[in-house]
Amino acid sequence: MQVRKLLTALGAALLAVVIGAVGADFGATIYAEYRLARTVRSVAGLSFDPSVAILGFPFIRQAMRHHYNEIEIKANGVDHAVTGKASLEATMHNIDLTEASWLIRPHAELPVGKLESRIIIDSSHLGRYIGIKDLMVEAPSRETNDATGGTTESGISGSKGLVFTGTPKKAGFDRSVSVTVDLSMAGPDQTTLVFTATGIEMGPGTADQGVPEDKKAAVLAAFSGSLPGQKLPFGVRPTTQGARGSDIIIEGISEGVTIRLDGFPQS
Repeated sequence: MQVRKLLTALGAALLAVVIGAVGADFGATIYAEYRLARTVRSVAGLSFDPSVAILGFPFIRQAMRHHYNEIEIKANGVDHAVTGKASLEATMHNIDLTEASWLIRPHAELPVGKLESRIIIDSSHLGRYIGIKDLMVEAPSRETNDATGGTTESGISGSKGLVFTGTPKKAGFDRSVSVTVDLSMAGPDQTTLVFTATGIEMGPGTADQGVPEDKKAAVLAAFSGSLPGQKLPFGVRPTTQGARGSDIIIEGISEGVTIRLDGFPQS
């Protein structure tokens, strides 16, 4: 009985130590994320705290090694000169904190092993820009129907054959129609998103509305255009364009770069 009581007491003490250590690590993570969010807000000129996550466990060990495994920064509804609003995301992998400290000083340089950068434009803001207020965006139907392929690691579809659905009133057409659209980037710095309507889409999951031959060119033109000023966080060059949900996403992936937090918004 004495031995059993002793073992029970030791087990309880060990459990308390483990719970305390995990709690301390969790608390340190929350504090570091809060401080980082406030820093990004300040140096990037945002009007709100972005969402920040410092990933990997245990956190305290990462901080002591001056190296974070992964950091995510997300800011939804950022003011944008062209579209009105856009969302920004950046995912950093293998971050060297030698010059920045574990709380990341505002103007410190951060060597990053891999940087994923995104600008996200929702269908409502894109629709207002091109004059189709009820615009909905979908991934290419072949990818929507195939759970195994066609998207990047971030869940972004391919750039060809997206489905845009809406009422192109400026084309003199007052019924909702679905068209296939290809995306590309243009301009010397690859910051202009070009969307080109290629055909009328019919069948299940679409507006299933035909277009008379004499209206087709005008309808396709209504769903086509260009969107300049799409500068990715930290100035990463775009490598992928596509859809996720009803959003258009432009993504760039770069390796072996050094950044500063004030480079998060570029426009």
